[in-house]
Amino acid sequence: MFNDLRSAVGSQRSVLVIGIDGGGTHTRAILANARGETLGTGEAGTANPNAHGYPAAQNEILAAIQRAFDDARIEKQIVTAAGLGIGGVDRPEERTRFQTWAKLNVAQRAAIMNDSEIVLAAGSPDNWGVALIAGTGSMAFGKSRAGKTARAGGWGYLIGDEGSGFDLGRSALRAATQAADGRGEPTQLLAAILDHWKLEHPQQLIPHVYHSGLKPADFAQLASVVVRAAKQGDAIALDLLEQSATSLATTIVAVARALDFREVIPLAMTGGLLIETESIRARLVEIAQQHGYHFSPMELVLHPVLGAVKSALRLAQSE
Repeated sequence: MFNDLRSAVGSQRSVLVIGIDGGGTHTRAILANARGETLGTGEAGTANPNAHGYPAAQNEILAAIQRAFDDARIEKQIVTAAGLGIGGVDRPEERTRFQTWAKLNVAQRAAIMNDSEIVLAAGSPDNWGVALIAGTGSMAFGKSRAGKTARAGGWGYLIGDEGSGFDLGRSALRAATQAADGRGEPTQLLAAILDHWKLEHPQQLIPHVYHSGLKPADFAQLASVVVRAAKQGDAIALDLLEQSATSLATTIVAVARALDFREVIPLAMTGGLLIETESIRARLVEIAQQHGYHFSPMELVLHPVLGAVKSALRLAQSE
């Protein structure tokens, strides 16, 4: 499919497209030509408008685009088409607001999507199935062959994001403080978290957590501490990984159920927790199978922004 898109617009030598992956932590941009070849890449901060508002999110997108043009050594310009996968953009009014802005500042044609949609575009052979994101946050997005869509999760760290890196890190902190008090079972996590944050005793956790400006991504970094402890056989860490896998399995099952999937389902996965933790990937698929849903092929998407480039190329082809 990607090759077909390249050939369809390949004769348009002046065509430039932009793909944007605006996640909760970073914004990544790829500037490509009509053949889908990468000309330049750029990065900036989060483009999720729920984090710092629309102007700040849009400025980060523009910064990433500028860096992609700089990397390509091409003067910045309005491009033919853009695919923008932006975390936190789901409702029609949000997409319309970004669409209006993008037409003036980014591309003559722009596809505005949630960041989960570009994961599916990048990791599913035929752009249908389920996409699962588990990094700092978590959510799932699905699309049927007929184009019907559904999602689950993605409610943010205060009221959702079950199974995410943040959720796992926060659970590890709770287990560590319970162990420090004698309210919970002993666990390696207490010493490991203190070491990770270079603290000398448990009481220092309070000022560090509440008064040092920690962000959700900082809590999510503790997920790697849990994984290491689990590999060393720590029972509490192993239980936390099982809880994470169960939450993520529940999320993709909810999407599969909403779309009434009755066949083997392609699954595209991305996010730091899933990319770095094979045991969680394997276990969540096992749990989903226990609910009657079978996922295959399973694709680990290292660069979701390529799905945004694919969407931009489709727009360029339709012009």
